[in-house]
Amino acid sequence: MSRPAAREGALGAGGRLRGAWRELYAEQQLAVLAALGLVGSMFLPWYQQTGFAVTRSGTDKVEDSLIAFESWGFVEASILLVALGVLVLLFARAERRAFHLPFGDGAVIMGAGAWTMFLVFYRQVDKPEGSESGALKTTIGVDWGIFVAFLLGALLTYAGWRIAQRHRPEPIVDGDAAPAPVPPAERLTRPVGPPATSAARVRRRAGERGGDGQFEGQMSFDDPDGPPAP
Repeated sequence: MSRPAAREGALGAGGRLRGAWRELYAEQQLAVLAALGLVGSMFLPWYQQTGFAVTRSGTDKVEDSLIAFESWGFVEASILLVALGVLVLLFARAERRAFHLPFGDGAVIMGAGAWTMFLVFYRQVDKPEGSESGALKTTIGVDWGIFVAFLLGALLTYAGWRIAQRHRPEPIVDGDAAPAPVPPAERLTRPVGPPATSAARVRRRAGERGGDGQFEGQMSFDDPDGPPAP
């Protein structure tokens, strides 16, 4: 691929991402930020590795920080997949892709955030195992970066709850335009009451017109649906 074509493709992808961001609602943007934060938190120090080396002069202690990718396992892979899944879901919604998820997008994102919080809590209980090779023995504990991931999981859960409360309509077909916002004047609810009968409507209209020899505003007690008076 030539450089101009590659540059044009990069600009097109960037414009597509910017357009998708503008199409999202505020609560969806919050979920995107939480998911991106989860991915970014995996580059923070999640674990503290402590090593003890036996030498002739005694025991030397060595400490080192590990990011999530340096102690890869089921927990770290699951959290990464959850964050990427949320990003793909919201990108598809921004491009008005028509598909339905059980219980809606908000419930799915809430579940993703709660699952992330559970995985982080589980990792604090069941830490990665250290290693022992010759005169060097290491143990692993958690570091401050994993607590940031827990807070971001809570933020993702809150964003999913906000989405579920909004009840945004899903696209019916691909590319379906988002519904226009309803003006505030049209949001007023009408008073609830029994529907007016045909006789009441006729009396009201007759009173407004002042017809049949009646004064304007005078109410008629004759039932127009009944037999005519002799």
